[in-house]
Amino acid sequence: MENTAARISPELPELIRVFGRIGILSFGGPAAQIALMHRELVEERPWLSEESFLNALSFCMMLPGPEAMQLATWAGWKQRGIMGGLIAGGLFVLPGAFMILALALLYAQLGDLPLIQSLFFGIKAAVVIIVLEALFKVSKKAFGGKSAVPASHSRVIAVLSFIGIFALQLPFPVIILAAGLWGAVIARSDDTPSIPSAPPSLKNTALTFLIGTVIWALPFAVILVSPHAEFLTASGLFFSKLAVVTFGGAYAVLAWMTQEVVTVQGWLTTPEMLDALGLAETTPGPLILVTEFVGTLAAWKEGGIGLALINTALTLWVTFVPCFIWIFAGAPWIDRLMAQPRLRAGLQAITAAVVGVIANLSICFALHVFFADVTTWQKGIFALPLPVLTSLNLTAFLLALLAAWLLIRRKWNLLYVLGLMALAGGLTQFF
Repeated sequence: MENTAARISPELPELIRVFGRIGILSFGGPAAQIALMHRELVEERPWLSEESFLNALSFCMMLPGPEAMQLATWAGWKQRGIMGGLIAGGLFVLPGAFMILALALLYAQLGDLPLIQSLFFGIKAAVVIIVLEALFKVSKKAFGGKSAVPASHSRVIAVLSFIGIFALQLPFPVIILAAGLWGAVIARSDDTPSIPSAPPSLKNTALTFLIGTVIWALPFAVILVSPHAEFLTASGLFFSKLAVVTFGGAYAVLAWMTQEVVTVQGWLTTPEMLDALGLAETTPGPLILVTEFVGTLAAWKEGGIGLALINTALTLWVTFVPCFIWIFAGAPWIDRLMAQPRLRAGLQAITAAVVGVIANLSICFALHVFFADVTTWQKGIFALPLPVLTSLNLTAFLLALLAAWLLIRRKWNLLYVLGLMALAGGLTQFF
């Protein structure tokens, strides 16, 4: 049981100082970010118990959106209520958001220069390996250990999700919904924890959710009178949809985002999406800040810097406001939700589906990095990307091998590898 007597709620200035430092130092993806918060909030300060931290982490991993940011929001809420949650979640996002905005604006102005393109040439090669690493980590989580979904079902779900998005171009939300339903139906109920007897107030939960949803939708009332209302509405609706289906982390939703942004909307190209991911990897905060880069660059192309700044704010708003809603409405329900076997099984099945989605992302990115020309083979309902073998870029392939050696074999820090790969890409301009 949690030792509530030992827990000490900090004063507001200390809360701001601690979560501000967490936000600035939150490099390295969710695993590193969660470890940083555990050290700061559980080990070094008597703010949270081990049990409550782990229960909240499990809850956040069930939610759409960046789990580390939502865990920070929960930790702030636990200390100082809604105000604490807003401060903690906001400080986790804002340092990276400001850096992404600056990088996106520089990229929009300088991205066509040969030197800049060569720098990103090396980063793109590293991104292929980064996504493959993410695939390996998620597959270990989906197929290993005790699970409410049998491993055989998990593998079938992964394969079918890969076929669905790679060969059939099924929308990501459809794949996630189907996987979740499959898991719920076949759920194992062994060793299910007992459900707490006293549920939280449904009225308070519904009111919190309603108020949060209204706040989330407020920007749409403003952009309707903008001269760029059509573009801003399309952008806001797209990133709003993305915010509620980002199960499995940013790598999973990147496949759908690339499909929509490149093929459907025509806002960016696949190489620009690769550049967006590479830049997002170099900044603190959640990787889903890649949406900010996409929103900024798309708006720059549409209407210049003014529209880019507006769309940046809109993208951040519709992406992260839902994270606060899930926490403020759902945090009182953590104990009851964690005791539901069908819910846990549905989310584990979604994790398995994410393996197939990330496999698709890794193949698509690799094709566009290693080959100058990629065509599409179409037969009935199937559409497969095929490389033109004679357009193989051997330099890109060798750079990817270098990145794999540094990241996987030598275990170098990701930021160092990205810096070195940018330098190596830049040197190719002179050979």
